[in-house]
Amino acid sequence: MNYLIRSFCFIIVLFISISCFSQTERWQAEWIGIPHAEKDTNLWTSFRKQVSIDKIPNKVLTKISTDSKYWLWVNGKMIVFEGQLKRGPNPRDTYYDEINLAPYLTKGKNTISILTWYWGRDGYDHKNSGKSALLYDMTIGNNVIISNSTWKVMRHPAFGNTSAPLPNYRLPEFNIYFDAQKDMPLWNQPDFDDHSWVNATSYGKPPVSPWNNLVKRPIPFWKDSGLLHYTNNANLPKVSDGNPIVAKLPKNISITPYLKIDAPAGLKIDIRTDNYKGGSEYNVRTEYITKAGIQEFETFGYLNGHEVHYSVPKDVKIIDLKYRETRYDTEQIGKFKSDDPFYNRLWEKSYNTLNVNLRDAIQDPDRERAQWWGDAVILMGEILYACDRNGELIINKAIRNLVDWRKPDGVLYSPVPAGSWNGELPTQMLASVGKYGFWNYYRYTGDTALIRHVYPTVKNYLQLWRLGDDGLVIHRPGGWDWMDWGEDIDTPLLENAWYYMAVETAVKMAELTGNQSDIKAYQELLKSIKINFNRKFWRGNGLAVLTGLADSGKYEAIKNVLKTEFHASPYMEKYIMESFFIMHDAKGGLGRMKKRYANMVESHLTTLWEGWGIGSEGYGGGSYNHGWSGGPLTLLIQYVAGIAPEETAYKTISILPQPGNLHEIYCVTPTVKGNITVDLKRRDNKLTFFVDIQPNTLAKIGLPKMESGLSNISLNGKLFVKNKKSLKKHPEVIFKGEDVNYFLFDVKPGKWSFVLY
Repeated sequence: MNYLIRSFCFIIVLFISISCFSQTERWQAEWIGIPHAEKDTNLWTSFRKQVSIDKIPNKVLTKISTDSKYWLWVNGKMIVFEGQLKRGPNPRDTYYDEINLAPYLTKGKNTISILTWYWGRDGYDHKNSGKSALLYDMTIGNNVIISNSTWKVMRHPAFGNTSAPLPNYRLPEFNIYFDAQKDMPLWNQPDFDDHSWVNATSYGKPPVSPWNNLVKRPIPFWKDSGLLHYTNNANLPKVSDGNPIVAKLPKNISITPYLKIDAPAGLKIDIRTDNYKGGSEYNVRTEYITKAGIQEFETFGYLNGHEVHYSVPKDVKIIDLKYRETRYDTEQIGKFKSDDPFYNRLWEKSYNTLNVNLRDAIQDPDRERAQWWGDAVILMGEILYACDRNGELIINKAIRNLVDWRKPDGVLYSPVPAGSWNGELPTQMLASVGKYGFWNYYRYTGDTALIRHVYPTVKNYLQLWRLGDDGLVIHRPGGWDWMDWGEDIDTPLLENAWYYMAVETAVKMAELTGNQSDIKAYQELLKSIKINFNRKFWRGNGLAVLTGLADSGKYEAIKNVLKTEFHASPYMEKYIMESFFIMHDAKGGLGRMKKRYANMVESHLTTLWEGWGIGSEGYGGGSYNHGWSGGPLTLLIQYVAGIAPEETAYKTISILPQPGNLHEIYCVTPTVKGNITVDLKRRDNKLTFFVDIQPNTLAKIGLPKMESGLSNISLNGKLFVKNKKSLKKHPEVIFKGEDVNYFLFDVKPGKWSFVLY
């Protein structure tokens, strides 16, 4: 009966959302294309339309949508390189892009050219619509230029299918195959003769099936570097000797390779990266078939790695080899530097890993390109500490995807978006809806609207869990009964800890959203777990500390276990290391971090690995790029530099450093109020501490008691605290006394320099 009620409610909500969308978005454009068989895959289609424009306003908003990707030229100039997000915002609907084309249009005749790539199959990160088509809607003043049957269309004859090996089953993408002998040169230029092309077939206006309702792209277009030289450009050969040409990239990044050569017709050139079998299974590569003479080609399917390998037949003249980096459009704001190069290098590699794990979603870039939510939770923390405000947009998208892809019975699963996966990983879902997932995003951003959107889903999901006669969580295997890679996994402890944190978070969500009537039931659950958890298994596990279920009286016993036991993968290792900082054992946390990450930091590779080794020596597929390994980025800022929101959205910020054995820490972190800077130095029995607090923010600052016997503190060069007592009142800085770890101050915005001596 409960299942039927939930299903009925889900259908009602879906109907209401569709109705509201239809009333607010009225499309005049039609979906257009060339009819094809339902089983057809890997289709590349060229579209052209010439339009006359009398006046160009300041803004020409243009909406474009397709399944699966597109490239846009206006008057022969490329404007969008790889547009469109993978499907979709939910299991039915489709994203659309919106761009202002005013800067690229001219008075008089204009030519719009679009190349679409339709995969025609599901993947771990894409839901196939089943039909290749294009939607184009451009508003110019009171006029609109729309896709309809007047557009010219042609199946691009040069694209096809490669020989084996093919991408593994998780990817919806295909290898790129391009035969330059069949190319349509300059088809995207204004003076191209398209009279032999057919008129497009119309499939109707949105919200027509199979694309259904359209949702505006919630994240930016990719940051496009343009074509760049490889780092070893000067040493690349001018004539191929038949051996693979290894072109080096500055670090592991996402790129599309380019070549310009002089060759006879019919030769095959293979292009791939050193990461072609990243994660132990094939991802994507390119096969290019030459035409006669000088020619240039850029493959449109993105790859990632440290090197691009061009297999060019012997005696072919190499005129130029380049690459284009495309990435999620966010810039690095966060910084961390210390006097120990190990942690600096680890922070840098964590950020590099983050950089290539952002694309259509928060996802790894090679074997799966899928948004597993256990990974996403860790990466969300890194984004909030390292990226500009665009980083928040992809977190928001990820959260909405998770709840909007829920099953009718309330089950959450990842990866989403997905067409070929629907299995629940229960503890990953608990991590997602709880303290480190949804609530962490709210804590740093103050996005109340998103919490209102997700709370009903969180409530329904938590109701799927039950407590047994022992007052603890009954095991839910879900679709994949997985807690972590590694050995000696303590499943009952992990389940209860994750569920406890999720229910604690539900209490806060209920308070925030006005659902106070839900709180009593949550509190009963928390009480039962807390009493019985300590009775049965509080023993040495980092999550027991993170939940607060293990009180400080148990810390020494837990630390003794964690200093000698090393079973977790990098996924759970983040939380184990964090428990040391919560127990105020920074030396222990930093020491474990150095021990666990030694091989990754010493490696020539610029990104962090899925396991503690690569390939067969690692976990899962043994990828050398995996987002969940970047947890140290968050820990080094949140705990070592000590920066975290005390109140939601940094209304009040706490800066409580835990330097451990470090003598110097310099840190910048972005916040919704502006950037926070911390600069700490410890030498000659003296600690100097500089902070820059942004306007409209109050700070709770702690000067760490690094040396015994220090009791005097100067503020901006003047003695302020003597023998632990404030000498006089300050209008903007208040000495609050001390605790066992810090001398404490309340500080208003400004630049403040403390010296403890």
